[in-house]
Amino acid sequence: MKTLGIVAHSAEGGALCFITACREGGARLGAHMHPEIVLSAIPMAWSMPGWESGDLDAVGVFLRRGVERVADAGAAFFVCPDNTAHIVLERIAPTLPIPGLHIAEVVCERIAAEGWTKVGLLGTEWTMTGPVYERALASRGMERLIPEKPVRDVLHGAIFEELCRGVFRESTTEKYVEAIRGLEARGAECVVLGCTEIPLIITGENSPLPVLDSTRLLATRAVSVAIDERPVSVTGGWLTLET
Repeated sequence: MKTLGIVAHSAEGGALCFITACREGGARLGAHMHPEIVLSAIPMAWSMPGWESGDLDAVGVFLRRGVERVADAGAAFFVCPDNTAHIVLERIAPTLPIPGLHIAEVVCERIAAEGWTKVGLLGTEWTMTGPVYERALASRGMERLIPEKPVRDVLHGAIFEELCRGVFRESTTEKYVEAIRGLEARGAECVVLGCTEIPLIITGENSPLPVLDSTRLLATRAVSVAIDERPVSVTGGWLTLET
């Protein structure tokens, strides 16, 4: 099996990705078994000034360090359970020591399999309005729907002030549910939980729309890659997904 590297950005998202990969391994390989996993966790606080000022090169320094550390520990490929981080990872992927499994490509692979074309997207402001999902969805002929700016501001603030800090309030959950209802009213057929902490409060049970849990989808797909004995195909620093 290939060794999986998890490059955490936030602690909550990294932890969910790790435990999901371990549980998926057990389900597929037997009790207590999973691919070897190495994890790096550079404090997200060091990247926040770069995110807030728009200095993506500064953010890239820390993401690169995380990838280099899992590569040095023997990882054959990496995943980053952080959708927003992919804005920077897309810029530096060709120069990294090992390839990555792209979170938006994994999510869009599942959307395509379900046959949905109008896709709601929740996440940080940078993810909702940024290029990562816009490109991944558009390349498949899918439409991206995001909340209006006042709602985006509330969701963005809750991610950093609450979810990334392990704070889960019922009132915040309801705000996310209302945002999903708004997307449903505009024709969305499903909703991408495009921040790796949102699945900690939004599930298939409380969402008005079918959910695409980016964290768990990424971890599950990573296990499939790790246990596949075939060599991987790489394009531009990213694994090429094959069914």
